[in-house]
Amino acid sequence: MFEGSGTVMQVSLSTVAGLERRMEVAVPAERVSAEIETRLKSVARTARLKGFRPGKAPLPVVRQQFGAQVQSEVVGDLLRESWSDAVTQQSLRPATDPRIELVSAEPGSELRYVASFEVLPEIRIGSLAELSIERTTASITDADIEAMLDSMRRQRPDFTAVERGATDTDRVTVDFEGRIDGVTFQGGTGTDVPFVVGQGRMLKEFEDGVRGATAGESRSVVVNFPSDYGSADVAGKTAVFQVTVKSVEEQKLPEIDEDFCLSFGVTEGGVAALREAVVSSMENELAKAIRGQLRTQVLDALYAANPIEVPKSMITEQVQAMQVDFARRMGLRDLSQLPQTDAMEEPARRRVATGLIVSELLRAENLKLDREYVNRRLTEATGEGPGSDELRRQYLQNVEAMRQIESLALEDQLVDFVVERAKVLDKPSSFSELTGFGRNPTA
Repeated sequence: MFEGSGTVMQVSLSTVAGLERRMEVAVPAERVSAEIETRLKSVARTARLKGFRPGKAPLPVVRQQFGAQVQSEVVGDLLRESWSDAVTQQSLRPATDPRIELVSAEPGSELRYVASFEVLPEIRIGSLAELSIERTTASITDADIEAMLDSMRRQRPDFTAVERGATDTDRVTVDFEGRIDGVTFQGGTGTDVPFVVGQGRMLKEFEDGVRGATAGESRSVVVNFPSDYGSADVAGKTAVFQVTVKSVEEQKLPEIDEDFCLSFGVTEGGVAALREAVVSSMENELAKAIRGQLRTQVLDALYAANPIEVPKSMITEQVQAMQVDFARRMGLRDLSQLPQTDAMEEPARRRVATGLIVSELLRAENLKLDREYVNRRLTEATGEGPGSDELRRQYLQNVEAMRQIESLALEDQLVDFVVERAKVLDKPSSFSELTGFGRNPTA
């Protein structure tokens, strides 16, 4: 029993299991009635009822006209108010909103309800000095730079028709018609479709079927669509394509000269300036990849070292958020194509647990947002070239964008804070391994 909002409420709290709690709350009838009377008098002062001047209708008439509405409003307000008071007085930390079951809310009686909810777990962060973290290191070599420049050359190729069979890096132009069980299907027909052999734009079996073909040649190509193919209509099925190769063109890469530099927007400084810009971009990409891996290492280490019970309600909310995000990224309108919730529960539980651990660490160590980290993230988002000042100004005026920047900055702070105190083992790697560059050399 405790004082809440000027009156005495009856509160009974019990543990159901684990983090689940059950709280019975009773707000005295006197408190409910007093609030209803106060509201009705307020309504009476402005009510416009037929046969009475504005604000002059007798209270019984006002009660008859507005009593049910006022009763409903008062019950709703007292529910929220008493729940908040009870949570504060009982020193509870609810994980999510409660499930409310009204027991009594009739006029003239007490307001009694049962709130079922989960609380956040008690978290005691272990010693950061005991954490073992693997920090990936890498540098950019001359070979990496040359490979990047070569990749840029492949973005500006010239093609010349040849009279030979198609091979990797050749551009072929084809007409095709596919059938499944003798029936054409959506997306299975194309005219004058160009693609570079070996680039991976087409399914591997389709590319293999065209490899070696000459201009004017027709072939029958069998393609087995993967079970996880984007179109459910053809996923896991076998199609037979009639393919006609209309042209085969050999790729010729440009020289790295002034014209090549201009094609990438380098108007001054020539090849040296282009190379400098390429190296700068690679350094930024490498730093981002290293930071991303270090972040993963830190969060994984914190998660492993601090096992906690996770509220089921928070896992459910996280699964739903992950499904919405998946549907948005994949452009899905048919929700039946969403991954099963069972498959998402463990990743969701891990994500929620990690978030709770990080929040507790920030609180326990009293980590406050450092503007230097914010400026670093802001510069990364806006760049430092022409137009960056205007873009920075737009960011600073966008509350949601700055909230995201500050969240990333605080995360950077946390990673550095942990790394400074943990046992760190450096693991040598390479630019290509960390960034994934060069995995498809024909692209």
